[in-house]
Amino acid sequence: MSGMIAFQGVPGAYSDLACRFAYPQMTTLPCESFETAMDAVRDGTVALAMLPCENSLAGRVPDIHHLLPDSGLFVVGEHFQRVEHCLLGIKGATLSDLKRAHSHTVALGQVRRILRTLGLTPVVEADTAGAAQLVAQWGNKEEAAIASSLAADIYGLDILRSNVEDAAHNTTRFYVMAKRPVTPPPTLPNLMTTFVFRVRNVPAALYKALGGFATNGVNMTKLESYMMGGEFAATQFLCDVDGHPEQPALRRALEELSFFSSEVRVLGVYSAAAFRQTQPAV
Repeated sequence: MSGMIAFQGVPGAYSDLACRFAYPQMTTLPCESFETAMDAVRDGTVALAMLPCENSLAGRVPDIHHLLPDSGLFVVGEHFQRVEHCLLGIKGATLSDLKRAHSHTVALGQVRRILRTLGLTPVVEADTAGAAQLVAQWGNKEEAAIASSLAADIYGLDILRSNVEDAAHNTTRFYVMAKRPVTPPPTLPNLMTTFVFRVRNVPAALYKALGGFATNGVNMTKLESYMMGGEFAATQFLCDVDGHPEQPALRRALEELSFFSSEVRVLGVYSAAAFRQTQPAV
């Protein structure tokens, strides 16, 4: 696919890196917010948006789960991006020059070991790539950034040390969003379906709603809940499951779900990322 793909952040952000890995033939478009990235898809400025939904260390991305159901967009794919933090400094800086490390608060929490080893004071910035941009602008050998190797290339910084994250499994999962669904045929292997449903907050409502997935042997890989409009009377759930809605097992499970839910809405059917096949069974 050619054209443009939007992401939230500034050039060099991990979302930018994810776009370039997954769609190297597309031009990336930085956006101020998730809403702006979605607007770019809706108005036809871009063909796709790469939006993070969860991280193996930090958990879910709450904004996406609230925006996704009413965005009018569809999930057409997923991508897993390994987060490889680098310690960046200006040209000519050495590790002994550094005094402070700038980055997003989540990133700083993921590199405590290197900060402690080098005696660096953490300084919170709006995002990782923005921190790299600031360090480049300041031109001070005492200032460092925790960001991607792509950010180093874009802002002309030296990588003083690579892979400085404390946990080697740090990975972010992204939804790839489009204006229209691109539904693969049900005969393809390794398909996934993302959908939302609502239940009333009454005893055993969720148990009854999900029973059909167990009895039909449908694997659920994600289940997130949140209130609708600040009301406590009903809850909306976002789910990822294995399979295609036209495959018998998932079709029966969704039919059973509809008996206990006020709304069931499919947000996308797409091929599972190859990354899933490399994960150990638990």
